[in-house]
Amino acid sequence: MDHSATDPGLAPQVLTTIVVPCRNEALNILPLIAEIAAAMAGQGAFEIIVVDDGSDDGMAARLEAARGDWPMLRVLRHDRSGGQSAAIHSGVLAARGALICMLDGDGQNPPAELPRLIAALRAPGAAPIGLVAGQRVGRKDTLARRLASRFANGLRSRVLKDGTRDTGCGLKAFRRDAYLALPYFDHMHRYLPALFARDGWQIAHVDVTHRPRGAGRSHYSNLQRGLVGVVDLMAVAWLLHRRKKVRATEISPIAGPVTERQP
Repeated sequence: MDHSATDPGLAPQVLTTIVVPCRNEALNILPLIAEIAAAMAGQGAFEIIVVDDGSDDGMAARLEAARGDWPMLRVLRHDRSGGQSAAIHSGVLAARGALICMLDGDGQNPPAELPRLIAALRAPGAAPIGLVAGQRVGRKDTLARRLASRFANGLRSRVLKDGTRDTGCGLKAFRRDAYLALPYFDHMHRYLPALFARDGWQIAHVDVTHRPRGAGRSHYSNLQRGLVGVVDLMAVAWLLHRRKKVRATEISPIAGPVTERQP
């Protein structure tokens, strides 16, 4: 009998961790986990970490009941809602994989896209790449939300010059150690391309599909995103300009003559 799926001591080393930050997604989360598990077949040992950001819709009970069906599933729960960036940060801190993938818990990011993001980080010559950012095509959001996103992305791109068309896409893959070296702050998930580039990493982009929300409603309004976004954008611009890029080279000591000491 193979005990590797249930015995951590016998399980293969986790290569990739899928982090799913979510709040009040009771109707979406279990189908999403099933899709992630199917998409990751053949990608090596992986784990799924769902970070429940203080849900009150019964999602926690559904996740607890489903853990026996997916041995690779881990569940973290915040004692109160800390926001999406906090949920992502908690998931990455707990992750065992060196590569992290993340996607939203509302089901709008198709898990079938995950192998394409992972492939970009594992490709020959990918060592300088720290982040692979998904960019949505054919978005299935309302017109108002698409227009607000287009304006926000345009403003951010002009200010930060991060070369990314769509930072709002939840599908991303990155190196865990590189992420943990970034300065952590609320809403940082919206600026990951600029922050990774600030630390000298290259950013790769992959066009990904997008789906309508399966159930429930968004937890953000366009006005809320806009007001917070302007303040965050100015703060991130300041942070980028405060970075001093210098290169350190270790100087090997010159070996001098060895003189034998007399007693």
